Amino acid sequence: MGGNYRQMKTHAENFLERVADVARAVDAEAIDRLAFKLAGLRAAGGRLFLIGVGGSAANCSHAVNDFRKLAHLEAYSPCDNVAELTARTNDEGWETVFSEWLKVSNACSRDAVFVMSVGGGNEEKKISVNIVRALDEARRRGMAIYGIVGRDGGYTKKVGNEVVVIPTVDAGLVTPLVEAFQAVVWHCLVCHPALMHQANKWESVTVIGGNAGAAGPEQR
Repeated sequence: MGGNYRQMKTHAENFLERVADVARAVDAEAIDRLAFKLAGLRAAGGRLFLIGVGGSAANCSHAVNDFRKLAHLEAYSPCDNVAELTARTNDEGWETVFSEWLKVSNACSRDAVFVMSVGGGNEEKKISVNIVRALDEARRRGMAIYGIVGRDGGYTKKVGNEVVVIPTVDAGLVTPLVEAFQAVVWHCLVCHPALMHQANKWESVTVIGGNAGAAGPEQR
């Protein structure tokens, strides 16, 4: 049995192979186009509103930090305000939490919505309807719509201006690969020459004595 086992791929080996498959298949030109769109948004003084649910909501929070700190792009996410998010869910319903947030933020045609989602929203299947409502509100306000989504892109891809769709390479690994590659793509964006304004900390650290692996306690 031991010999047969060693001939089989482990889950980790298979997963990492699928990661490589996605990396080869993702549309690099779409990422470049999105970087230039976001640079134009910044130049025009527009704001970027990031929305997502579940793991994608957490990715929105991380991405807001990176867009603000590294790209000097004014960015926000309702996912960071749990008090408002839960109050609106409790009093008004989950489907309108993002659209109402855009209204209160006085979002306008100078601004943009950025969706992170596995499916991109599908009203017919009642999946992430709050994203669909938010995009309808964004369209009413003349906002640009960007995103990083999976599967067929859903409503986000249908109505978006520039949307990166993470290819499906394994039907059993859609969610983990899409959410992982949301991070890959937005990190590609914030270090893109068209968008990056400030270097990451480690890339700006001067290596002393040629030992790139050495770091003080405050850097570990």
